[in-house]
Amino acid sequence: MYKKLKHYIRKRKLEKKLRKEAVHLNFLDFDKTKKGVLIIDSIIPEYDRDSGSRRLFHIIEIMLKRGFNVFLMADTKEYRFKNEYCQTYRNMGAMVYEPALDENNKLVDREKFIQHISPNIEFAWLHRPDIFYKYYALVKKYSKAKLVFDMVDFHYLRLKREWELSKDPSIETAMNKYLKMELHNAEIADVVAPITEEDKKELLPLLHNKTEMIVVGNIHQFKKENPGFRNFKQRENLLFIGSFIHTPNLDAVKYLHDKVLPILLKQLPTLKIDIIGSYAPQEILDMDSENFRVLGFVEDISEYFNRAKLFVAPLAFGAGIKGKIGQSLEFGLPLVTTEIGAEGFNFSPNEELMVTPINNPEVFAEKIISLYTDENLWNLVSENSEKILDPFSIAKIEENVMEILK
Repeated sequence: MYKKLKHYIRKRKLEKKLRKEAVHLNFLDFDKTKKGVLIIDSIIPEYDRDSGSRRLFHIIEIMLKRGFNVFLMADTKEYRFKNEYCQTYRNMGAMVYEPALDENNKLVDREKFIQHISPNIEFAWLHRPDIFYKYYALVKKYSKAKLVFDMVDFHYLRLKREWELSKDPSIETAMNKYLKMELHNAEIADVVAPITEEDKKELLPLLHNKTEMIVVGNIHQFKKENPGFRNFKQRENLLFIGSFIHTPNLDAVKYLHDKVLPILLKQLPTLKIDIIGSYAPQEILDMDSENFRVLGFVEDISEYFNRAKLFVAPLAFGAGIKGKIGQSLEFGLPLVTTEIGAEGFNFSPNEELMVTPINNPEVFAEKIISLYTDENLWNLVSENSEKILDPFSIAKIEENVMEILK
């Protein structure tokens, strides 16, 4: 009761502030003859901070290019709303929800926003399991939109893999929660969009009813025109990139620092590892040293991809496509990762050079040293990057997105 009252008071204060500033919702800027897609995510997608948001950014680009109206909304309480990324999506042509007043000077909250646009949406693209679970009933209440459950990754599978390593009861609880939620979502949705064929294969046997599934992976385009590209001899050091909101990245950096780095320094004493990623907790920041440089969020990462000699991703658990792997390949940067990191990619004929089990840091370090010190092997892997990324082209992902929006 207290929380509801507090929420009500905050909304009324916000309404008063918006009246003072005369902030009104404008519905005049879209063509009502076009089909509309409502997209809801946990936040306004921070395309330069995490792989899931980057993928959604490209999906929005495709929808706008193909003539859809895109209505974008974040699951953020109205009085906590921040608009840092909103203008980018508006500039692209999307209509982005922000707290505003309607023609009667009343606050348009998230529910009212959905109600307002409901006559103009044919599809509701609900991004991540929690978002689908929270909003599908609201969308159905006001519209006849086709419901798309965009899994991002199979959360149950990721948590199951983590639990198998840790046996942590709290992870087991979360695992079971997401299994129930994701199965429920898949049964309700008109279309499910897994991110990999592997996730699709894991989900299918668990479903009671037949559900249409169309894989929508990450978009990765090999950079044929990359003026900053450097050859083997011009490069040095290792690179890891990943948002620390994502537990597998936190675990990977700890493993890299505690288990792999000491082995590497015995043979490569001047080696440095650059760690890039937003929202680093204190335990990661405390690892910063001359050989292990914790850089935090970096706006333009292209220079780091172009000067590092290897990308490393010692992922012990996870699910779906790992955007960091695709990004490395976009720049033709060879990498060493695990079976989990390689999921969804076909590294042949160089898989043995690039993929190693997580349970042996000595072997992981050996793979790194092998590619780091052998120019011929490095060139072999680098030159195969474009071929690996063929299934992740814009054309292929666009085809699958349009299959959903048929």
